[in-house]
Amino acid sequence: MARHLPIVEMRSSIRNDGTRATVHPADVSGRFDRARIALFAVLLTVYVATPWVTIGGHPAVLLDLVRRHFYLFGAVFNAQDVWMVFFILSGVGFALVALTTVAGRVWCGYACPQTVFLESVFRPIQRLIEGSREKRMRREQAGWDFDRIGRRALLWSIYLGLAAVIAHVFLGYFTPIRSLWTMIKAGPAASPEAFAWTVAMTGVMFFNFAWFREQTCLAICPYGRLQSVLTDPDTIVIGYDEKRGEPRARGQKKPDGAGDCVDCNRCAVVCPTGIDIRNGLQLDCIGCARCIDACDEVMDKLHRPRGLVRYDSLNGLHHEPKRFLRPRLGLYAVLGLMGLVASTLAFRRHTPFEANLLRLTGAPYSVEGEAVRNAYDIHLVNKLNHPVTFSIDPEAHGTQSFLVPLRTVRLESFASSHAPVFVTIPLRDFHGDLRVRLRVRGEGLPPEDTRVIDAPFLGPSR
Repeated sequence: MARHLPIVEMRSSIRNDGTRATVHPADVSGRFDRARIALFAVLLTVYVATPWVTIGGHPAVLLDLVRRHFYLFGAVFNAQDVWMVFFILSGVGFALVALTTVAGRVWCGYACPQTVFLESVFRPIQRLIEGSREKRMRREQAGWDFDRIGRRALLWSIYLGLAAVIAHVFLGYFTPIRSLWTMIKAGPAASPEAFAWTVAMTGVMFFNFAWFREQTCLAICPYGRLQSVLTDPDTIVIGYDEKRGEPRARGQKKPDGAGDCVDCNRCAVVCPTGIDIRNGLQLDCIGCARCIDACDEVMDKLHRPRGLVRYDSLNGLHHEPKRFLRPRLGLYAVLGLMGLVASTLAFRRHTPFEANLLRLTGAPYSVEGEAVRNAYDIHLVNKLNHPVTFSIDPEAHGTQSFLVPLRTVRLESFASSHAPVFVTIPLRDFHGDLRVRLRVRGEGLPPEDTRVIDAPFLGPSR
């Protein structure tokens, strides 16, 4: 006889016909919610304070795209170091993949900027102005009246101001924030590009946090859709212990044969994406653990053990053997070590200045009597955040004769300069495989930062 499975009503903020169902998550309090609030406070503080922190007289983080100067926690980079961005971005992406394999979407629930701003800034203000979940739903069902219009106008006015503040703080990562107020007072005409970007970001964030909200995670962010290939049955996720909870039975007194779930739907009404965690691991789940706090609260009131909804692997939720070490994590460990070694070697190649020996334009060489002369140009770039005086010392070999008009060059931070060098060799000593070498030192820099630059010496074929 065929087995008839019960029909499960799938909950989501997106209906079957593609329309959106407004989500009104209920308030919840618990250990995970308190941990998230504390972490949100730290992350918001870091976001707002970082542009104001200075290291070595410069912002801790400043990505000056116009002048192509980049400051990262005391390290200084210029346009010639852009290739290092590959290691940063790939490292962050790989770490996110490995973290997801171990702990599911913990990033989404605890550290993603979308979650941090929405849950710690915008939703609390909405609760303050429009009330609890029940009040918001009653107003929505009653339609638009003067009270609802007034509250919504006030709410969106505050949202618009907050979006503008967040956008200006973000702008402080790309232009010195201490001069931002001067730019604002000067008006849009003084900085049209910065003004345009700020207006665009303000509009996007207002639209996102005032209306779009969870749809950003469900419809735009690709990370959630990769969840199925990044996780496995041993990944720690948030899930419902079906064996313990079913069959459901309402009421404080549990009938014989009934599970611990009383079908109160508390885990569903607190969900910020509108799903029911009892339907299994779903694309919409962002791993915020609000359902755990809600269920634990109900279990405490019923004097039943916590953990009906909990952090566990799918194997653990199905009461099957679970493991932490597995081939996928072993592969990630090897790849991560290889990436760490490669990035370390790459960043060790970062030098405080650039020195290149180039050939001057024009004839590659000139013959003057019984001698051959080559003309070179030393291109120097100071990549430090303070002035440096560079000394240029030739390394003569054999009968090479150097003429270096500028033996010392002082460069301001991120400044560049060109210094000519002329090398002469008697024609009788030219044999076709000579090289010219010079040593460039920066005053106050460690000896290992000394650069030796060289180039071939050209002459007539013999």
